Amino acid sequence: MKRTAFLVAVMVGLAGCMEVEQTATGAKAGKYQGKPDSTPWSNEPLAMGPKWSKGDRTSWEEQIKRRQLGQHEDRRIYQ
Repeated sequence: MKRTAFLVAVMVGLAGCMEVEQTATGAKAGKYQGKPDSTPWSNEPLAMGPKWSKGDRTSWEEQIKRRQLGQHEDRRIYQ
């Protein structure tokens, strides 16, 4: 009985030490598997958010500048 309990304890202890390699299935080494990112100005503007022309980088940059000026503390106080 003691011998069986000892063997079970050793087997449980060794099973906890087993290291299994964890990789994603079908992964290609060195290759990004996710969706490629698009440029931010090529996305549709949010319905209730700031507006810019889809695909127009300059209108998107102008909208970002306006948003940053609205967050500037000195500009907000003296408006």
